[in-house]
Amino acid sequence: MADPGTIVELLEGGAADAAAVGAPGRTALTFAGLRAQVAEVVATLNGFGIGREDRVAMVIPNSPETAVAFLGVAAGATAAPLNPAYQADEFEFYLRDLRAGGVIVAAGDGSAVIDVAQRLNIPVIELEREADGPAGRFHLSADLSGAPARGGYAEPDDVALVLHTSGTTSRPKIVPLRQRNLCASARNIRETLQLTAADRCLNVMPLFHIHGLIAAVLSGVGAGGSVFCCPAFSGRAFFDWMAEAQPTWYTAVPSMHQIILTRAAEQAAVIRDNPLRFIRSSSSSLAPSVMAELESVFGAPVIEAYGMTEATHQMASNPLPPAARKPGTVGQAAGPKVAIMDEGGALLAQGAVGEIVIQGENVTSAYENNAEANATAYSDGWFRTGDQGQFDADGYLTITGRLKEIINRGGEKISPREVDEVLLTHPAVAQVVTFAAPHDLLGEEVACAIVLRDGSVATADEIQTFAAEKLVKFKVPKQIVFLDEIPKGATGKLQRIGLAEKLGLT
Repeated sequence: MADPGTIVELLEGGAADAAAVGAPGRTALTFAGLRAQVAEVVATLNGFGIGREDRVAMVIPNSPETAVAFLGVAAGATAAPLNPAYQADEFEFYLRDLRAGGVIVAAGDGSAVIDVAQRLNIPVIELEREADGPAGRFHLSADLSGAPARGGYAEPDDVALVLHTSGTTSRPKIVPLRQRNLCASARNIRETLQLTAADRCLNVMPLFHIHGLIAAVLSGVGAGGSVFCCPAFSGRAFFDWMAEAQPTWYTAVPSMHQIILTRAAEQAAVIRDNPLRFIRSSSSSLAPSVMAELESVFGAPVIEAYGMTEATHQMASNPLPPAARKPGTVGQAAGPKVAIMDEGGALLAQGAVGEIVIQGENVTSAYENNAEANATAYSDGWFRTGDQGQFDADGYLTITGRLKEIINRGGEKISPREVDEVLLTHPAVAQVVTFAAPHDLLGEEVACAIVLRDGSVATADEIQTFAAEKLVKFKVPKQIVFLDEIPKGATGKLQRIGLAEKLGLT
């Protein structure tokens, strides 16, 4: 049988009576129920006049209904999930930029997107959860009718999902991802993690982000396994969800792992009674010290992977045991081809440092309506990730920094990740993010924001002395800010670009 090329084909593999989607306090939705719900969503949208490659924005708080709505919309139209926390002006930008043909909101939700959509004459579609139904069961309603230009289920080359890049330094770019891109990425993740129908993912990632949508939801159900969908992430509730879901794995960003670890000491019984097969980390760099602590606490291997939106998430990953996991690396190519390129477009030899480039079935073919970005991003069939890295002799990839985040201190190039990893080995440091602060003479200087462990005390001088024992002088942070919480992006990632301004260090 050929590999699935569409979401509908991907969902055909799950046993009819097997659990597909669960949630706290809810009965699980079976694969038969999931397939019926997806069919209902496509038929309902077609009745609204919405069909293949018509864009439907989704502004729904994390829930099993969010996961299933994503699968349903993407199966017969184009899903465009948006962060429910956006303000009205942000919603207006994204809805205009997407040319959305409809917006799905949860019934009774007072989201600012409703007024914006009405002002822009974009139909509002209400999602009403079936009160006594299983997790993920809902109905869509709208004052809308019509016939779509192209109805029915999508085909492999149809765009299934559109997401914007983070846009920290410029206007966000639209990334269109086709059915075949999604299926290829789900297959790559399934093979990397050896997922089967026996696996259950505890999803704590937001479902407007590629990490949660593909790594947790699509790869999990695509393997015939299940996903347990939690509401907004909470370190306090994580272990309650773990006890109820009895998962075999979870995937998260490093900042979430660190929050979970702060609660783990009092949850030894839950951890013991619900053993994990593995823990996955992606979307930003995981410090080796945090990996070691996770493995010690949970007694499970931590699999660090490398992903980005333009690759429909996964590009590289550390393998499962008995193969070697290398802390500080993102593992080996895990789906697409991965190489290192110089500024002129030449591929470099093993061990050389340069820009990480990729090509493969899961990689988007182009940004939408952005010739300038495409001219920069693509080189001889390779997509330039904007990340700097190198391969070791075993083919394991180390990311040395985001090219835009590399600190240029008077010509000395410093990787913020390297400084992070050193400072995280200090016994008082719980979290750290290193970033560039402006300097009159040098252009940029090394700065960092630190969150201390509960009950710990440390001064800036002590941190600098500690760093000076492990780093050359020019890499030692000259400015240190202690915070109760480090500002994060909407998906939980630590944001280096713009942090100096945000913290008043400009």
